[in-house]
Amino acid sequence: MRTLLLTGLALTVVVLAGPASRCADKETEAFFNGKNLDGWEGLPDLWSVKDGDLVGNTSTGIKSNTFLCSKKKYKDFELKCQIRLKDGKGNSGIQIRSKIVAPEDYYTVGGPQADVGEGYWGSLYGEKFGGMMKQADAKKVNEKLKKDDFNDYYVRCEGKHVTIKVNDVTTVDDDFDKMPEEGIIAFQVHAGGPMEVTFRDIEFKDLSKK
Repeated sequence: MRTLLLTGLALTVVVLAGPASRCADKETEAFFNGKNLDGWEGLPDLWSVKDGDLVGNTSTGIKSNTFLCSKKKYKDFELKCQIRLKDGKGNSGIQIRSKIVAPEDYYTVGGPQADVGEGYWGSLYGEKFGGMMKQADAKKVNEKLKKDDFNDYYVRCEGKHVTIKVNDVTTVDDDFDKMPEEGIIAFQVHAGGPMEVTFRDIEFKDLSKK
């Protein structure tokens, strides 16, 4: 909505930003602009931007895990967002310092993943990277988890150290010797389904620029 205020010869334009303008700052907007999928690659039929939110939807189910992948690689960073699994169903996650293994096959990705899903929220999992790296304490997470609503999610990767929080519950805070030095960030929709995952209020800081 735009409101025009006339005072004498002065013309003031007041812009009331809608949901599509949720990006917190220029650095976040460069990471995900909240309008379209510029700067990202994946299966276009499964990913969309709605009211500033990133949505992954497999309405008929899929045979393999698939990912929306950043075209840029990152080293140290901090990522905050809210995540919802519709009706609490399905599995998702955020790949960190990862790589595309097979773009022709569901955009298969390998690397560490901040996990999202029943029993796995907040775990660090090695997607085609050796399996579970750090299992979260599901009992502690579930005390604050809203299974069919949005949950606060935090990931910080600095050097070999990874911190993950779900609704301010710290689930991972350790060094990992096998952590790659850099790589893409990618959002996942899991095999099976159908399922829908929404990422909203995304905030991003590139800590390598310090």
